Amino acid sequence: MLDPQLSRARQHRLLAILAERRLDAAVVALPHHVYYLSAHLTGWQHQSAFILFSDGRTWLTTANRPAEGAAADDAVSYEANWAGTLRQEQPAVVGEQVVAALKARGVKRVGVDASAVGSQALLTLTNANCACKPIDPDLWQLRRRKDPDELALMRKAVRCCEAMYARAREIIEPGIPELRVFAELHAAAVKTAGEPLSALLGNDYACGVPGGPARGDRGAGSGEIYILDLGPAYRGYFADNCRAFAVDRRPTDAQLAAWQVLVDAFAVVERLARPGARCRDIYTAVDAHIAAARGGTGLVHHLGHGVGLQPHEFPHLNPRWDDVLVEGEVFTAEPGIYAPELAGGIRLENDYLVTADGVEPMLEFPLSLV
Repeated sequence: MLDPQLSRARQHRLLAILAERRLDAAVVALPHHVYYLSAHLTGWQHQSAFILFSDGRTWLTTANRPAEGAAADDAVSYEANWAGTLRQEQPAVVGEQVVAALKARGVKRVGVDASAVGSQALLTLTNANCACKPIDPDLWQLRRRKDPDELALMRKAVRCCEAMYARAREIIEPGIPELRVFAELHAAAVKTAGEPLSALLGNDYACGVPGGPARGDRGAGSGEIYILDLGPAYRGYFADNCRAFAVDRRPTDAQLAAWQVLVDAFAVVERLARPGARCRDIYTAVDAHIAAARGGTGLVHHLGHGVGLQPHEFPHLNPRWDDVLVEGEVFTAEPGIYAPELAGGIRLENDYLVTADGVEPMLEFPLSLV
């Protein structure tokens, strides 16, 4: 799990924002934010909440029993289950606890995240003449730079990806059912993690098409490309990588040509990406590279995105945003080419850690189609 001492360090960074915005406290209840700041990973059926007061004191409530070893000065709990039955009113119960904790400290200006618990707390705080401000944009930016404990979990998730691709290379052949591929890759990830994954095994497991979930009535076809865009999550942190396999291990000339364009696109990313680089510029350069090689058709979707506690985070390698890379964040680059002659298309994706003078690829599995 996350290191409570490093969560304390993350709290100090948020304290600076509270001072800048003249807030008396920050209330977070979205599980990602709670985990980031307290090192307590909330169960998917439960609610929790964390408060950071402007004097640095912290408060945490968790399901059924106070969290042990979390980065919290005051740890309390609530009953999330009655005789084994989950309570549906958990957000309201936790919201009442949050309001009571804030009132006890005389809080008047509070930052609140967009969560089920936060919405319940807002209903009372607004009526109590408490000024409430959104805090999510600040938290999203804080979460961009990954601390060592976060990177350790992400590297484990990347190792899960590598095991999944190794298994895919062993089993993919004409006729193999997509659901079998999905199940065997899930098993490989769980074996590597040494425990169940902490989120749904998402992304793309369909063959002969640009993407989609595994289909129950579909097997891999000879001549098709199997796009495997994998997003395993280990202890709350995601990896996100993509490889493409020629089902019969005999890619056509057209498939090999498209693959080479995408391989060369990574060289463009690695040449341009560094702290201070504009994501739009990287997107534009890769788009131009693909368009020049493909007769005018460039990227048909984003180039990539940040990854961490959520599958998509800052930064956005997408012209709809204007983000600038910062040292310590992790992003994906996933150029793709799709056309009928490619039997679905080809997409390749690598996770990158932004370093002081460039980027470090996090996945070591080969890019090869075979």
